[in-house]
Amino acid sequence: MPASATNSLRVAVLADSDTRWKWGALTAQRLTPTAAGVRLDGYLLRGRATPTARQLREVGVRADSLREVTGVEFLRAVTEESYDVLVLALVGGGVQAMLHGLRAAWGSGPRPVVVTGYVGVVYEKLADGLLLRHGADLVLANSRHDADRFRAVYEGVGADASAVTEVALPFLGGAPYTGGHEPYTVVFAAQPSVPDNRRDRTYLLGRLIEHARKHPEREVLLKLRSKPGEHTTHIEELPYQKLVQNQDLPANFRLVYGHMGEVLDRTDLLVTVSSTAALEALHRRVPTAVLTDLGVREVLGNHHFTGSGCLASWDQLDAGHRPVPDEEWVARQGVCADGTYDTAFDSARERIARLLGRPGGLPPLNPYYTPATAPGYLPGILARHHLGPDGVPLPGAPAADKAPGPVRQIVRRAARGAYRHGVQRVAPVIRRMGEL
Repeated sequence: MPASATNSLRVAVLADSDTRWKWGALTAQRLTPTAAGVRLDGYLLRGRATPTARQLREVGVRADSLREVTGVEFLRAVTEESYDVLVLALVGGGVQAMLHGLRAAWGSGPRPVVVTGYVGVVYEKLADGLLLRHGADLVLANSRHDADRFRAVYEGVGADASAVTEVALPFLGGAPYTGGHEPYTVVFAAQPSVPDNRRDRTYLLGRLIEHARKHPEREVLLKLRSKPGEHTTHIEELPYQKLVQNQDLPANFRLVYGHMGEVLDRTDLLVTVSSTAALEALHRRVPTAVLTDLGVREVLGNHHFTGSGCLASWDQLDAGHRPVPDEEWVARQGVCADGTYDTAFDSARERIARLLGRPGGLPPLNPYYTPATAPGYLPGILARHHLGPDGVPLPGAPAADKAPGPVRQIVRRAARGAYRHGVQRVAPVIRRMGEL
């Protein structure tokens, strides 16, 4: 019996990194009525960025169950269980593979509402990422700006754009900024892959340390995403923890980890290149600076903030400049600094309720990409997740009939550790050698 027939909702979230688990789990909470009894089952897709226990604790979302799976194991699990809503918090290729795998598994039978979207600012691979997500019942857009762009892409290729649903980032919140912190606190929100080279990252670190020296009355914090050895959504080849070693650091400078919301509680100026943390800060009206020192470039993602009023350089910040955001820009970005955040997910909740109550159930999933429309692209995406062109698991695809034994667990951990070491340590060395 569908869970929705029993006055409660069962929701599953499949995520492939700490950031996407945070987005998926919080989105699931926002999409379900607060009065309903909700069971949340979490599935973590096995890979290089599978979150650690510490990363999961930092997100602060508690699931009723949580386990690590392969894509094929997940497909088996959600066809054996009865869910009302399924949130796919994955990269585009992962979403597309799961959509085809679920279509093959469910056929024309009963199925849950399938939801997907983006973790934050969409500033690259817009068409590619969107078309890989096409086929879900709801493709969430975090702002009015994104919703307009998403519909334009779908309509431009002749795909159904009705799944695009405007919401907001699910992790916004916290008390509005009132100022008056003692000492005045400047926070630099680091990003794992922006910028992506030692020269630029060393420059940013040097300017942050210099700012601390110029303003000894301030507290200057370097907010880090992960600890050494942990992976995030993006690969971090040059962690700031290493770059800061052997530096002569002023007493008012330090590194911090933890939940971004808790750090923002004591922030007077948030500085970043292009982190989604800027939107969290703007939502709370914390003064926010998006750096222009390395240029305003698509590769950095700070081009997204043109028109925001937040673009500034370290020279300006050293001199005491505090950016003032453009209210119209902020409103279009789903930041909801005007107090409308509580209603931002209403239309999505209403749409899910209508789909769950649809007479005769939901039709089969219908992605834009098929073996007929993308015969040179789709099979490769599906094969990476051990699925054939028809979405059916390939012979020999990794799947577990039972929980892995101690030996298998050790082998898995060792293999994943070796893979991560190769990605973080060996690959960068090879790339640098190739540049000589």
